[in-house]
Amino acid sequence: MSANYTDPKTHLTELLAQALGRIAPGANGAVELDRPRQASHGDWACSIAMQLARGLKRNPREVAAELVAALPASDLVEKVEIAGPGFINLFVRPAAKQALPAHILAAGEAYGRNDLGRGERVQVEFVSANPTGPLHVGHGRGAAFGASLANVLAYAGYDVQREYYVNDAGRQMDILALSTWLRYLELCNEFVPFPGNAYQGGYVKVMAEGIYALHAERYRRPAAEILEGAPDRGEAPEEHLDHLIACAKRLLGDDYAYIHSYALNEQLGDGSNDLTEFGVHFDQWFSEKSLHDSGLIDRSVATLQKNGHVYEQDGALWFRSTEFGDEKDRVVRRDNGSWTYFAADIAYHLNKFERGFDRVIDVWGADHHGYIPRVKGALKAGGVDPDRLAVALVQFAVLYRNGQKASMSTRAGEYVTLRELRAEVGNDAARFFYVLRKSDQHLDFDLDLAKSQSTDNPVYYIQYAHARIASVLAGWGGDAAELAEADPARLDHPQELALLGRLAEFPETCAAAAREMSPHLVAYYLKDLAAELHGYYAACQFLVEDEALRHARLLLIAATRRVLRNGLALLGVSAPDKM
Repeated sequence: MSANYTDPKTHLTELLAQALGRIAPGANGAVELDRPRQASHGDWACSIAMQLARGLKRNPREVAAELVAALPASDLVEKVEIAGPGFINLFVRPAAKQALPAHILAAGEAYGRNDLGRGERVQVEFVSANPTGPLHVGHGRGAAFGASLANVLAYAGYDVQREYYVNDAGRQMDILALSTWLRYLELCNEFVPFPGNAYQGGYVKVMAEGIYALHAERYRRPAAEILEGAPDRGEAPEEHLDHLIACAKRLLGDDYAYIHSYALNEQLGDGSNDLTEFGVHFDQWFSEKSLHDSGLIDRSVATLQKNGHVYEQDGALWFRSTEFGDEKDRVVRRDNGSWTYFAADIAYHLNKFERGFDRVIDVWGADHHGYIPRVKGALKAGGVDPDRLAVALVQFAVLYRNGQKASMSTRAGEYVTLRELRAEVGNDAARFFYVLRKSDQHLDFDLDLAKSQSTDNPVYYIQYAHARIASVLAGWGGDAAELAEADPARLDHPQELALLGRLAEFPETCAAAAREMSPHLVAYYLKDLAAELHGYYAACQFLVEDEALRHARLLLIAATRRVLRNGLALLGVSAPDKM
């Protein structure tokens, strides 16, 4: 029956385009259809007449009337009305909607897919948290959003690569290595007062114990030598920390690389496992250190300098980022010869496009908003169209337990980890709650609600709709193949027509989610679809004696189950048959 299905929106768009060609050949204006807010205004509405009226020097309602008169005949169209200043409201025959369930079941996992991004390679880089400690609930929102966005883009036909940028170079990793070494020295009875601005978490002690178990006191050095000449840690905490790092590198020599590598691999491995358990996967883990080792930073900055966008001042190299909308120029190489983090970012982003991506999407924390102009400016300075880079900002998620706000600090070690959150509410609730709001909107994560088995909990409400359908179909006990012969014309109850209308919205919802980089639109849609199903469940019986009606209704709810499953999969949420 799916071969007999015609998408009403596509069909109506084509009819209006033909009518437009008849009354105003060559007119500028795209035929776009929107769903009216009120069902009494039809299934679709078009405002093309009002767009054309000024250019044609005509009254919009007159233009609308001519368009309607010029519409080719169609069996799918029940009636057409002109409303307000010139809206064209189109009503679709029930038969056009009733053919949809068989089409959905025939399409299966492909129902909702579209060709929006066909032939276009896009990279989505997300999470990219410093591997200096376990992932916390703030990282979790970026992970859930980035993974869902990548899924939605792939569903829209894009060739998607998911990437994690590993910050394995620079000061933060040196601080982690130092923190681990100082805890290790405590096991060797060498006590250096532990800096307050080092990494405090218990995971640091665990790593120190691991090194000690493997190598005993091989890396022991006298505390007195480490502290000799150190700035006062109370008056100059950062300078004190830098002194300890320098001492670690000097006293350990080649062994420092082992401490650094051990801490990096432990934390990176822990984060990778955490994300995998969360259903978040990456195609590429890109090393920041590789940018330094390969000379890519040197070459990238040299290119910008050759193009006149880098200058030298006070022994340092500066990027003229003010020429690209930034508030001030930025240092790319310090006067001591070391590259800045921004220099690595320039090289990294130029490299992304060298790898052949048509578009790049970075998922950043909202506090990085000011970073956008300088990165886009660097791309332009390097000869890359900055509009090919899109940045999705993700607001921090604030966790509430029993009405109390949980505090988080990666340095102090007082934070709620993503792993703890998953253990408490489960992967499904975590994934869904994280994408329930637009990414740049503030998110209060209510643990009590996420764990509740009530209709107020959106993920429970949606999964319960899926489980309800599975229960009905199991109670029926028939072969799903029988439903292919069901008579969809029996689906004429108002609740059935409403549910059919909602099912028809799924493909356009998926397309909008990809176009607007907004996977929360899928979450909203699933809530609405679940509400329609629960309303239908309350209003109608499915396992009725009338076999034709029974099969038609089972066909409809089976199609609904498929759409629920497809939508939940985009968000990384399971679709259980029992609850």
